[in-house]
Amino acid sequence: MKKGLIGAITLGVAMVLVIILIAMCAVRIPAGYVGVVYNMSGGVDGETLAQGWHITAPTKKVTVYSIGIEQSYLTAEDKGDSKNDESFNIPTSDGKTVKVNLEFSYRFDPDRVTDTFVQFKGKSGENVKDTFIKPKIIAWTQEVSAKYPVTEIFGDKRTEINAALDSYLKDRFEPYGIVIDTVNFTDISVDDETAAAIQRKVTAQQELELANIQAETATVQAEKDKKVAIIEAEKNKEAAQIQAEQAKIKAQGEADAKKIAADAEAEANRKIAQSLTPELIEKIKYENWNGELPKYQGSGTPIVDIS
Repeated sequence: MKKGLIGAITLGVAMVLVIILIAMCAVRIPAGYVGVVYNMSGGVDGETLAQGWHITAPTKKVTVYSIGIEQSYLTAEDKGDSKNDESFNIPTSDGKTVKVNLEFSYRFDPDRVTDTFVQFKGKSGENVKDTFIKPKIIAWTQEVSAKYPVTEIFGDKRTEINAALDSYLKDRFEPYGIVIDTVNFTDISVDDETAAAIQRKVTAQQELELANIQAETATVQAEKDKKVAIIEAEKNKEAAQIQAEQAKIKAQGEADAKKIAADAEAEANRKIAQSLTPELIEKIKYENWNGELPKYQGSGTPIVDIS
């Protein structure tokens, strides 16, 4: 009886120890993360763990890194992982200083995560972000901003500078197996004097653009008026040509009509002349004589009436 009790107790203790051991060796990798396995007896051998539960040997340590997109902030306000004021100043090419708030997203390259583990001496992904990524974001942003004057950083070149920074950070973080997905300035502030100078430049630029627009509008209107005048002149020219052609046609028609009439009259006279024989002429004279003798004859001597 006593031996059975002792055996049961021993079995129970053994089971508890096994459960404790399993719990100690169980590792959960969250979704969007990967675990790098470090063997205390052999170091890193390239073994990684995907998301889910895993049982590892007590001599192995697992460090997790995010391979999904992580959002991070360097802002003055309490936002995301920026619990304190993490806004920072950046220099400009004209010697000014600009204060910025910035947010970025990043992830670790799953194909190179074991190399990242070695480079950062086994630091976790969160630790790498706080001790390396964020400080380098600040330093490398300052390198980019130093190439631009304050009026461009604060003004109309902000989008261009943001794109240049995005490209620069991608290139600088790539050797570390860190992928920068996006980076954006969320706020840019300057002192009152600089802000006033920028506003003057913006106002002057707007006035210049307005003047250019007005000049272009005037040019366009002048070209339009010129085209209208040319079209009107062409129309008038065509109308005059049509009227002249009509007058020419009318004159030609009248001339042709007169010629036809004259030709007809001449033809009629010719035919009449051809039909007048001496006998017919005498007959016409006789028919038209009134019975009186002429009072004069060839020499102008009057003829005496003896009746």
